[in-house]
Amino acid sequence: MKAFVLALLLFITGGATLLAQPAELQQSHVVWTSQSKNAGESMPCGGGDIGLNVWVENGELLFYISRSGTFDENNSFLKLGRVRLKMMPNPFAGQNFRQELSLKNGDIIIEGKSGNLNAKLNIWVDVHRPVIHIELQSNKPVIAEAGYENWRFADRPLKVKESNQSSWKWAPRPDTKTYHDEVAFQDNGVQFYHRNRDTTVFDATVRHEGMESVKTQLFNPLKNLTFGGYMVAAGMKAAGNYSGRYLSTDFKGWRLQNTQPVKKQNIEIYLHTGQAPSLAVWQNGLKNIITEALKNKQQARQNTYNWWKQYWNQSFVFINTNQPNTTEWQVGRNYQLFRYMLGCNAYGQYPTKFNGGLFTYDSQLTDSTLKFTPDFRNWGGGLMTAQNQRLVYFPMLKNGDWDMMKPQFDFYLRSLHNAELRSKIYWNHKGASFTEQLENFGLPNIAEYGLKRPPAYDKGMEYNAWLEYEWDTVLEFCLMMLETERYTGKDISEYLPFIESCLTFFNEHYQYLARNRGSKAFDAAGHLILYPGSGGETYKMAYNASSTIAALQTVLTRLLQLPGTYLSTEQRNNWEAMLKRIPPISFRDFNGHKTIAPAITWERVNNTESTQLYPVYPWGIYGIGKPDRDVAVNTWKYDTLAVKFRSGVGWKQDNLFAARLGLTDEAARLTTFKLKDSGRRFPAFWGPGFDWTPDHNWGGSGMIGLQEMLLQTDGKKIYLFPAWPKAWDVHFKLHAPYNTTVEATVKNGKIEQLKVLPESRRQDVVNMLN
Repeated sequence: MKAFVLALLLFITGGATLLAQPAELQQSHVVWTSQSKNAGESMPCGGGDIGLNVWVENGELLFYISRSGTFDENNSFLKLGRVRLKMMPNPFAGQNFRQELSLKNGDIIIEGKSGNLNAKLNIWVDVHRPVIHIELQSNKPVIAEAGYENWRFADRPLKVKESNQSSWKWAPRPDTKTYHDEVAFQDNGVQFYHRNRDTTVFDATVRHEGMESVKTQLFNPLKNLTFGGYMVAAGMKAAGNYSGRYLSTDFKGWRLQNTQPVKKQNIEIYLHTGQAPSLAVWQNGLKNIITEALKNKQQARQNTYNWWKQYWNQSFVFINTNQPNTTEWQVGRNYQLFRYMLGCNAYGQYPTKFNGGLFTYDSQLTDSTLKFTPDFRNWGGGLMTAQNQRLVYFPMLKNGDWDMMKPQFDFYLRSLHNAELRSKIYWNHKGASFTEQLENFGLPNIAEYGLKRPPAYDKGMEYNAWLEYEWDTVLEFCLMMLETERYTGKDISEYLPFIESCLTFFNEHYQYLARNRGSKAFDAAGHLILYPGSGGETYKMAYNASSTIAALQTVLTRLLQLPGTYLSTEQRNNWEAMLKRIPPISFRDFNGHKTIAPAITWERVNNTESTQLYPVYPWGIYGIGKPDRDVAVNTWKYDTLAVKFRSGVGWKQDNLFAARLGLTDEAARLTTFKLKDSGRRFPAFWGPGFDWTPDHNWGGSGMIGLQEMLLQTDGKKIYLFPAWPKAWDVHFKLHAPYNTTVEATVKNGKIEQLKVLPESRRQDVVNMLN
């Protein structure tokens, strides 16, 4: 009996530890004591793969609904509508108001008092099922009125520049439009959905890019795609339609209302997205979701709260918690807020988009000249830009959010066959040809591919000054896949064909190009001739771009370091041979200082990326504890273009380079610029930068920079505080390779607590704070 009690106590306390949260988390909650002026002052809320923009305006609760994967015929990323809640009499009509984003539970709590009437709203999203919950409690009976609002009640022609939300971008057809949704009352609820028509931008892209001969083999994510949901509330009934205009957009509303005043009212919104062969099949899927959610209703809330609790226990960074509201404190608090936004799409069918994620809002509140619908975001909806997306997903490694990387990895797995068919059709060789500005079906964006192309131009190439020969961005996702094995030890066999296919493309394509120019496939040293190539979008028509060389060297090396069970002897021999074919990084001199060159030669500078520092980050060839760090530091200091391009805006990575090189002052200054309050009401709604608001590659690059200031690794070595200002107190928990977690507290420049798990890894830690 004593043994049983002891075991029970251990189980209970162990469970409590697993669900414990850092004490400082409460300080990161966002609290507003006044209502918002408009959607631009909204607060994010979500879970699973659903995001809400929540605000109270003129005494009414409003929120936009967004869900991963809701792409229309034009590949715009459509919202699922807006919800408006009114109460009569109105507790939000008085002066007492409070709205809180509770990170610990992942929900929003809104309280209001007017006279003797007070009410509380709780808005939360089920992490495990696509269900949105609104829970109302008041001390006196009120009439609640819930409206579902939709601005796609009729077809909407896309205006000039508005087509940038779609895959048509700047080159739409004259008849391009967003087609209308279907919305209707059903059984005292509101059903709403969008079902894609038979012809989509996928068909035009395949035809224009010369892939019709294999069209039936191509993955098409837009075909029969249907998305929407059902809003319902016990004790409420259909109460007619209404119409209005919010900012620059007309809308129609479908109203549900109490049959009698109540003190408690729950409203549920069930969502469903799927490629259904018929509407009836989709509707049956929605019914199944409702049935399953009702069956698990009693446990849903606690299970969701438990998920958020383990999420916050998994990783955190808190800075100067004894000095709240200082800029340094903001950096730590906003790190948590951005991670919350990423967590809202933990299980999305599609990756979190760099250009707003799930939390965009009315376009004129980001750019006053763009008076479009709430569906608008610059740089497309179903369009994935790898050089931006990488900054959203790299920080998940050190956060331990490896399961959240699956949507991004699956995006590539689904597109693999299409990319391989490109190589086969255009050049008759093997390997996956992934371009930049990639559609969610693995082909280049039709506008970026070029609608006005020279007749004899290579059909496999984008006719585009920025994107031509930019193949190497996909290799960063190959590295992420390999790193998940190194961090977790989990089996990554499903990703191996993808990684090998991406490498095969470089091996075969650059031999193909060389043989088309002359009689030899390699240079005199037996190396691949990586020409024409590209250093990002910046160093164009490059010969042996250092960023590409560093990428190939690193991915091949990591592939060959996998446990022996992953590769056959033949595979291992092939990749070892390819690694020997990769040319060396080139260098140049600035006033006697040796620096990394962007390439041997290039024809023009087209953008403002410092790709000569990519061997520092992400490829890790230079840095703390590595050879020739001084060469990389010289590049930072003396390369005139690297200095000229330096910035903290948007996707700029200079803070990452500085942190990796141990340049503490520069890393702190640039990372602070990225993670300090955004200037918008919600402090982590940065942007638009080069893209859109909230700019997720702005937040992602800031998050990576802070991680690199705290913890870096080289093989099994763990470098602690390689670029950390001694004046910054911090409590952090991050992950390192080989299933390692590191938690440390620093106060007044000294480590007060250090916990390394497993304990055997403590011997690998190098403290660089002293």
